[in-house]
Amino acid sequence: MPKPKTPALSGSKIAPPPVSPQGRIYLYTDDDWEEFVREWVSTLAEAYAQIKRFGGSGDRGADVAALKTTQGLEGPWDCFQCKHYVKPLSFGDAAPEMLKVFRAACAGFWTLPDTYQFLAPKGCSTQLNQLLSQPTRLKQRFLDELADPDKALGSDVDATEIATVIASATSADFTMFKSVELVDAIAQLEGTPYYLRNFEPVMPARPDHEPPPNEVTAAEARYVAQLLGVYNERFSDKPIDASNVTEHVNAGPHFKRQREAFFKAEALRVYARDSVHPDTFSRLQDDIYHGVVDLADDVHPNGWTRMTKVLVHVGTLDLQQHTLIQVSDLQDRTGICHHLANANRLIWIQE
Repeated sequence: MPKPKTPALSGSKIAPPPVSPQGRIYLYTDDDWEEFVREWVSTLAEAYAQIKRFGGSGDRGADVAALKTTQGLEGPWDCFQCKHYVKPLSFGDAAPEMLKVFRAACAGFWTLPDTYQFLAPKGCSTQLNQLLSQPTRLKQRFLDELADPDKALGSDVDATEIATVIASATSADFTMFKSVELVDAIAQLEGTPYYLRNFEPVMPARPDHEPPPNEVTAAEARYVAQLLGVYNERFSDKPIDASNVTEHVNAGPHFKRQREAFFKAEALRVYARDSVHPDTFSRLQDDIYHGVVDLADDVHPNGWTRMTKVLVHVGTLDLQQHTLIQVSDLQDRTGICHHLANANRLIWIQE
């Protein structure tokens, strides 16, 4: 048989998505699913004061709570129940969670939420979807099962508390109970850094970066001062400062390359801010720091040797687990080292 042709790479594309977003979510753990829902909630148009994840034992039916005011659970809030089941949710799955939220409200743990939304990768069964679309029928079905001693719902709750819950549920507006379709949640994430982190193996095209300005800016002050210190230590023919460094036969070309790297890494930071999860660049920066700091702290004959060894070593670090490696190169790594020097996390000439 003929060998299959090797497809040409296009841009930064590594490979097509192996599975659809829905398929990936089916493989999530319960914790992954709750975190996905928390991220999705943060992209909703509603302005929440705080979003908290309570999933786990003792959550009282609230896996993710979106608080609308500083009053927290004592004020208005929305509740999101996350169920990562292999089959669609049934009324039998949903009713115990509804009971939990009423019990907690009756016990004074919180006020009833404005909305109580079920999210499950396989969605809701036809019967449950119909009930959620008919809040009057949903209320009656819930109350009937609570009042029926032969039903499992509430069988482990004493009669006094059941009576309190029935009174609360009778006066409650059951339009609070809703379901969210997985396809809609995924669509709402599109265009956000969370979508890229969860589903997209291909980074968007990185635009060309601007060259450094002619004059040193205030944002560069510390790493430039460190470079000047290194140059004055190595090249002792005449004092070197920001006004004459570019004219120096040896320091000038080196200084130009370092500024180009610094601004290229700055462009990567801005690209990451607008394209991926907010922590993506800082995590890459932290891993680079931990990969070079021991070498920087070692004994060296001078600052030039220390800096040069660090800038060479950074190119050897295994950073393939980082998303931004798809769209970065050695110059970005050098520039990130200067970002670290600019923040005094790397010091070229030690006291």
